[in-house]
Order: sequence, then C-alpha cells, then structure tokens
Amino acid sequence: MSTFPTLDAWLTHLETAHPVGIDMGLERIRLVKEALNLKFECPMFTVGGTNGKGSTCAILETILLKAGYHVGCHTSPHLLSFNERARIDGKEASDTELLPHFEAVEAARNALATPVSLTYFEFTTLAIMHLFASRGLDAVIFEVGLGGRLDAVNVLDTDCAVITSIDLDHTEYLGDTREKIGFEKAGIFRAGRPAICADPLPPQSLIDHAQAIGADLWLFGRDFRYEGQAGSERQQWNYVGRSQRRSSLAYPALRGANQLINTSAALAALESMRDRVPVSAQDIRLGLANVELPGRFQVLPGKPSIILDVGHNPHAAAVLGQNLSSMGYFPYTYAVFGAMRDKDIAGVVAHLKGEIDHWCVTDLPLPRAASAQQLEDVLREAGVEDGPDSSITRHATPAAAFQDALKRATENDRIIVFGSFLTVAGVMAWRKSQQH
Repeated sequence: MSTFPTLDAWLTHLETAHPVGIDMGLERIRLVKEALNLKFECPMFTVGGTNGKGSTCAILETILLKAGYHVGCHTSPHLLSFNERARIDGKEASDTELLPHFEAVEAARNALATPVSLTYFEFTTLAIMHLFASRGLDAVIFEVGLGGRLDAVNVLDTDCAVITSIDLDHTEYLGDTREKIGFEKAGIFRAGRPAICADPLPPQSLIDHAQAIGADLWLFGRDFRYEGQAGSERQQWNYVGRSQRRSSLAYPALRGANQLINTSAALAALESMRDRVPVSAQDIRLGLANVELPGRFQVLPGKPSIILDVGHNPHAAAVLGQNLSSMGYFPYTYAVFGAMRDKDIAGVVAHLKGEIDHWCVTDLPLPRAASAQQLEDVLREAGVEDGPDSSITRHATPAAAFQDALKRATENDRIIVFGSFLTVAGVMAWRKSQQH
C-alpha cells in the first residue's frame, strides 16, 4: 500500500513534513541511508561550489554519455519539474520510476527504532540516490545543495570531489567570509581521493583542510589550467592537466566567460579518474558540442534577444555583466529581476546597472523573497531614475514583468531574465503556456 499515490502528492507532503526547510547536519540522513543499505559500486563525482555547479555537472555528464557510459546525474533546484533533478542516461526520470524510491525512503525512515524526520532536500536526495543505486550505472554525479560539509549529498563517500567557485552566498548557514565558506565546501573532500578546486584564488582554509585529511588536491593554475584566447567564438583552447593535455578544443556549447573554468574542472575530474572511466579526445569534443543547461546564460532564438540566467549573487552577477557586455550593441536592455531577500541585492545591482536600462522588478511566491518594492528601493539607492532611457516598473509575477518588457522592447533590444530560479522558471512556464 503506497503512502501517496503520485509524485506531486509526495512533494506537497514533504514541503510541510519537516518544519525547517534547511536543517544542517548529517545524523538523521545517515541513519536512513544505513537503513536503506545504500551503496554505489561505480565511480561517484560530487560537485560543490557557489556558482558553476550545474554547468560542471552537465559537462561531466555529457562527456561521459558520449563515451558510452550509463550515467546518473542529480542536480538542484529544478526550474519547471522536479524530475529535472534526476537524470539517467541524459533523460529525466519519470514519476513512475521515482515513486518506488520515495516509498523505500519512507519505509526505511519508519523502520528506525525512533523514526527521524527529513527535510525536503534530504528525503528527495536519498530517493534519487536509491534510484541510481538500483540501476547498476557506470558513473553517478551529485550536485551539492548548500555548502558541503553538512549537506545531504555528503552522506556518501565520493570518489572525486569538485569545487567550482567560492563566494559569499547563504552566509547565515555557511559563514560570512570566503575562509569560512571555503572550509564548509571542502567538507566534501575525502582522504586519498582527488579533490578538484577550480577557484583561481582558493581560501587557505580549503587548502589546509585538504592537507589535514590527506586529499589529493588539484588546484587551478597549479595542477590544471586552460590556455587559449577567450572573447572570440571561433577560437580554440587547450586543457593542460597533470599528465594529460587536450588540444584544439572548441568552446563548450554553454555560453559565457566562466565556462572554460567549469570545463577545465570537469576535465581535471575526468583526468583524475581516468583509470576507472577513461574518455577519449573525441568523447570530450562531442560532449562540449552537445552540453545543454537551461537558465545558464541561455540565449533564446528570435528577436528581441531573450537571455535567461539564474545568477543571484554578486559573483554570478559580475560574470553575467561580462557576458552581456560581450554580446554586442543593443539600443536598450530590459531586465526581469526577482530575488530572495537574504541575497546581496545591492551587490548584484552594482555589477549590472551599467548594462541594464529598464528594470521590470517582480514579487516572487515565497516568504523569503524580496518584494518588488524592496528591489525598487535598492535600484533607486543605486541611482536608477525614470526617464526616456531608464525606468523601474513593479510587477506581481515574473510572467507579468516579462510581458511588460516584451510590450516595450523593439526587436533590436534585448531582455535579460535573471535572479532567483523562480524568476526564470516563472518566465519559462509562461512562454511554454503561450506555445499551445
């Protein structure tokens, strides 16, 4: 007898079952993992970091798939449907495939002498791990949710840990300096196993932790790097690792200046694991040509130019600003912007106000979201005024903000939809509804 008949019913239940959305600590999830007897025989990659996690997971996954491996990839959060979080061989797992594993987690939880409660993220991550473990895969990739040391994903012992970047985000959970955050992220490293850090300026705390536990630390610039000229679409680049060199690579299909760092991190991870999952130069070429990831500087076809980007902290905003400025000339840029209240909104605005003329700010359907009025206040503070060449309008939903931008933009202008995942998801859902 199943507890809930549909995946939607499960997810609705889990949103309210555990009173705290984020409850740092691994004790509860470890008990349930042991009750599930969860083990992986295949190589496991875990990917943490402030920005670039999703891109790095997608690059790893696509190269391994092109090499002919059966691969499970878990990422979060999702944009439109929960199933995006669990991909097997590049396809989202169906509700029917996921349901038995939700049942298994619930049964294991209730079988404990004193049943523990799990957060939404812990419960769903365990269910996806259980699904992957049941499939006899060749490799699995798990994106870390928040931090590293105490994140649900860290309940597994990874074979190769990747940290993409370290910047200030989620400071109320992880600490308010790069040193503190670096320590939390380094918690995914394991003794004697490859630990890849792609941040060009790694915090000392991360290096110290890797040394203290005896991880095999690969540092960007020391153990691996890229060579080549950024800025031109037609250029090629080279990956240089400890003992491997990959020459004349094309730029990855993901756009943006930071993607070479993310790709280098993925290639370093594959180099460090080459005894267990070897890949050829051709696998890498095909992987880079075919990698896709919605909402990461995603430029939609047609006019006006529409760009979707889930960047929501100053580090991501700086990269987004660079990417926008390298796109060429547009008379006006409209922004659909919604964000969480706990983000450094002023820091995000500072990096982007030079690129954006008209701001369409929006409320979001979550208690932790900043209101459109709060976003407008930050923009006014930053000196954005109303006139023929600049404006701020407030909207109740991302869809309404986007429709306002569409009405006002000419086909030579561009519209950037960015900030929270919910901002991008709201616009994607509205565009989808218009296609029927």
